[in-house]
Amino acid sequence: MENKTDKKLLTGNEAIARGAYEAGVKVAAAYPGTPSTEILENISQYKDIYCQWSVNEKVALEVASGASIAGARVLVAMKHVGLNVASDPFMTLAYTGVNGGLVIVCADDPFMHSSQNEQDNRFYAKFARVPMLEPTDSQEALDMVKEAFKISEDFDTPVILRTTTRISHSRSLAITADKTGLAERKYKKDSQKYVMIPAYGRIRHEVLLERWARLKDFCEDEKFHEIFKPEGKNSVNDIGIITSGISFQYSREIFYNIPILKLKITNPLPERAIRKFSRGKRLLIVIEELEPFLEEQIRLLDLGVQIAGKDYFPQTGELNLTVLEKVHSQLFGTNLLSISESDKIVEELTGNLPQRPPVLCAGCSHRSVFYILKKLKVKAMGDIGCYTLSVLPPLSALDSCLCMGAGIGQALGMEKADPDLKNKVVSVIGDSTFFHSGITPLLDSSYNNGTGLIIILDNGTTAMTGHQVHPGTGKTLMGADTKDIKPEAFAAAAGVKNIRIVDPYDIKTLEKILKEELDRKELSIVVCRRKCVLLDKAKVSVSAKFYIDESTCEKCGICLKFGCPAIELRRNNYLINELLCTGCGVCADICRSDSIKAK
Repeated sequence: MENKTDKKLLTGNEAIARGAYEAGVKVAAAYPGTPSTEILENISQYKDIYCQWSVNEKVALEVASGASIAGARVLVAMKHVGLNVASDPFMTLAYTGVNGGLVIVCADDPFMHSSQNEQDNRFYAKFARVPMLEPTDSQEALDMVKEAFKISEDFDTPVILRTTTRISHSRSLAITADKTGLAERKYKKDSQKYVMIPAYGRIRHEVLLERWARLKDFCEDEKFHEIFKPEGKNSVNDIGIITSGISFQYSREIFYNIPILKLKITNPLPERAIRKFSRGKRLLIVIEELEPFLEEQIRLLDLGVQIAGKDYFPQTGELNLTVLEKVHSQLFGTNLLSISESDKIVEELTGNLPQRPPVLCAGCSHRSVFYILKKLKVKAMGDIGCYTLSVLPPLSALDSCLCMGAGIGQALGMEKADPDLKNKVVSVIGDSTFFHSGITPLLDSSYNNGTGLIIILDNGTTAMTGHQVHPGTGKTLMGADTKDIKPEAFAAAAGVKNIRIVDPYDIKTLEKILKEELDRKELSIVVCRRKCVLLDKAKVSVSAKFYIDESTCEKCGICLKFGCPAIELRRNNYLINELLCTGCGVCADICRSDSIKAK
């Protein structure tokens, strides 16, 4: 990318990447996770920044910590649940502080567009006493990255830049600038600062508290909060809005005639600014997504003003203009923009449209595994990945999905709790998820004499987040050749004797192997290896398409139960959509009348 001042239309993630470049970042690390994935993908385009996909968020933050100690400015990015994984080093980093600036971009996912929960990570910042900035658009995202690095180095602390899905993926104009020239920082040995034995840790805790007191004064600077005053005869000045992040954008549209205090830093909270804003107000409306993070702290200020917050706004999902308009109607008995009426019209127009549920892609190598597991009537403890979609009809094969790497431990727990479940429980995990969090539960199962079957779905990529590389691909984020590490090598090192590798397109062999391994009385591993069908090198030629011979088709419906979107039922006729068919041929193997044939 060019290094010049310019105005560009950027997503929040692109703006964060640009801000990292302009701030002089030398190292960036992350694990892919929606909605944060594109941050590292965009930073990697700046060739003078070292970027890496780490095996998980904990490792990414530890790499970032080391780079910071060495004197570099470093950015680490993760989705909200990634900070759960990284919480161990995160909490202690607040004690040790930094050398080079260290910024943690944490992208929350209200409404769970692509997540297993919608936890509000603002509480992590409060818990650790780490400063937190929240942008409202791409320009602020870019600028706040640079400001965050300055705060990090001035106050010797990691800093959180907290975004949400709408900030991450929405586009707005941002003015870019040249790369910042920085005074060079070098590594300096300081054991009392970085070695957290109890004696030093107690000292650093005092340092943390003293730093926090200074940050509470610092956050009162006017650059960290902005008041938007309404103009015109309809202005209302005895009511005020306090908000941050994407909620500000909704607030300014619906409550346009009410003063708004936009908080750019939300931890620590600028209490004096809030007190000043509340003077002369009879009502403060606190608008925020998810938890009442701001509201609870504002109530504790005892401002002597009525406060409206989560007693009006939902505590789940995203906010939007419709939600805010409904609250406006509740509070003031008006309907400013008739958004509710628009919603009704849209609902009437779309209500009768057929639903399109998420499905595994046509030709997905995971499908045959879950088809067989359902057929064998086993309990399948799943994991995070594309294959989580196997919980939906017609496969309906998944019994659990908790978090990255959980399925293996859950399967062990089930067999230990109920001996009758032995040989009836399997765990299913993808290759990237295995490298992320599956190795330790595999070791635990082997060590504690587990007897279950662990199925590793190896499609050679981190598919769900956009086909990022991982330790099993032989490539790094920066395109360098590296070791091609196989999951079965870890299984062998953990003492697992029974390791089988199978092509999941060979569904008959797959079923035979799964039956054999389920009958074993000891731990076994089956690696189902086939490149993701969406990778260019894995695509099948057009000549390998299949069709259904109507003259012999029994219309039994077995092919539909396989769940491939290329197989369709139209006017009681079964057919294969040539535009979707990838030619995997698995459907031909399950057809009992041999009516599915290659063209």
